[in-house]
Amino acid sequence: MKKINLAVVGATGMVGRTFLKVLEERQLPIENFYVMASSRSAGSTLTFNGKEYVVEELTEHSFDKPIDIALFSAGGGTSEKFAPIAAAHGCIVIDNSSQWRMDPEVPLVVPEVNPEDIAWHKNIIANPNCSTIQAMVALKPLDDKYKIKRVVYSTYQAVSGAGLAGWKDLENGLKGEAPKKFPHPIANNCLPHIDVFLDNGYTKEEMKMVNETRKILHNDQMRVTATTVRVPVFDCHSESINIEFEKPFEMDELLETLKNAPGVVLQNNSAENEYPLAVDAAGHDEVFIGRVRRDESVESGVNIWVVADNIRKGAATNAVQIAEEIIKNMQ
Repeated sequence: MKKINLAVVGATGMVGRTFLKVLEERQLPIENFYVMASSRSAGSTLTFNGKEYVVEELTEHSFDKPIDIALFSAGGGTSEKFAPIAAAHGCIVIDNSSQWRMDPEVPLVVPEVNPEDIAWHKNIIANPNCSTIQAMVALKPLDDKYKIKRVVYSTYQAVSGAGLAGWKDLENGLKGEAPKKFPHPIANNCLPHIDVFLDNGYTKEEMKMVNETRKILHNDQMRVTATTVRVPVFDCHSESINIEFEKPFEMDELLETLKNAPGVVLQNNSAENEYPLAVDAAGHDEVFIGRVRRDESVESGVNIWVVADNIRKGAATNAVQIAEEIIKNMQ
């Protein structure tokens, strides 16, 4: 297998550090490895595969050296400025921010769902929103078989999705301290408010799920709506997804379809109180699905409960899987 030069941009952040962990676990064929971040973190060290690396400051000249793939998780502004610089130097950027997701020139990829879209990249590939990624792994096999007509998302999202500041708000809030990241206390509370409110009354997070679902599933006409809620859980997003199909289905066949889908673990035994839980999904790369039941209010519909680690599958692992697909095609 061809060895590559790989960089992690935003390496000292929550997702950046998880990039390093996932890269170690999956043993990508890396020859030269670089860690980059803002000037605040430059000069600090990170350990990767037993070796210490000095964090470089990200500058316009960071990609003057040969780098094949760069994993970005440093915010939209950083990606807007530096991803095109890296791309112009022949580096393939896999970007975890929202900056490029809806750009028609940029593939938006979940490897279990639409790996074929990688082929038309122009050196920038977007990693979808964390809540979208796990939903796509669940929806794609059902869309292939029964053709989805409408989706209703209700999400229960962990504070780690808001970064270290979100994590701290819950940790400190449980001690009675006032919030610094969220507009209201998150401890012992649920906030139906993720990202900013838009003119249509939805939040930006909700519209991300709507628009990204359509782009990834290649269906601009799909009817999708979402309510996204931040809950007092440290890790792992949970989602209630209601799906209406164009075609009829038999429940046994639908369950078998989910069971055999790539990246899915089916936990669907209500008689034994077995269903996906955030505490069990933490640290895993799979998407866990349960509480599967027919929606008796429509002709052909189903309700499912979907749980995944938002920092791993919802960010770092998905990006690393994209890198793996690219490396495969370098042979």
